Amino acid sequence: MKAVILCAGFATRLYPLTKDKPKPLLPVGQKSLLDHLIEKLALISEIDEVVIITNARFKQHFLDWQKKAVLKTRVKVINDASMSNDDRLGAIRDLQLAVKEAKINDDVIVLAGDNLFDFPLRPFVDVALKHRPDITVGAVDLGNPALAAKKYGVLQTDNGGKVTLFLEKPADPPCTQVSMGLYFFPKRKLARIDEYLMNRENPDAPGYFITWLLERDTVRAYPFKNGIWYDIGDLNSYESANNLFKSRRS
Repeated sequence: MKAVILCAGFATRLYPLTKDKPKPLLPVGQKSLLDHLIEKLALISEIDEVVIITNARFKQHFLDWQKKAVLKTRVKVINDASMSNDDRLGAIRDLQLAVKEAKINDDVIVLAGDNLFDFPLRPFVDVALKHRPDITVGAVDLGNPALAAKKYGVLQTDNGGKVTLFLEKPADPPCTQVSMGLYFFPKRKLARIDEYLMNRENPDAPGYFITWLLERDTVRAYPFKNGIWYDIGDLNSYESANNLFKSRRS
């Protein structure tokens, strides 16, 4: 199994913090966002390689991090050659590039590089493997539609956990369960990425890809409960997460 961490964004909403530093390398508590994710992935014994997809502007930052980090799993850094927010490839084209450049022919866990959570990944992986060849999406319930409006991919499921509806950043969410930027794609489903992009679909938010997949495949949701999750999208969310993890350390 491989893991792909999407780190090619430019995080303009976090300026000036991210003007000269990639968001995944911002410190949260005693370590970077990326280190938090790597530690979670290192506990999944099936993962034998982590692929980090970044951009030309910040590639060296990740290479420098790689030299200093204590890593239990092989890590590969891939540059998508974009230089600014205006010429970025988008998350799905970055995922396609990661699969191609790293020659991935295996099951894949995909994580957004601005994901921060304190629950273990093992239960998610176990359920995803159990339901192969279905695709699995990690989900959290925000408990309030207003918190999800225009910010997240919102999803509904049936009693068996199958996703029946996925809406990317709706203004009026029909429910409070959202995608947390964590996906499991079985090896057999990786070709769907090329198929999606060949149809000239939206290459940016992964939610559009999931919506497209619902018409062609079974997508399941794994609901994470009893934990903390942050989508580090702006200065407020970053400061809140940083303060919480600092207080936990102390």
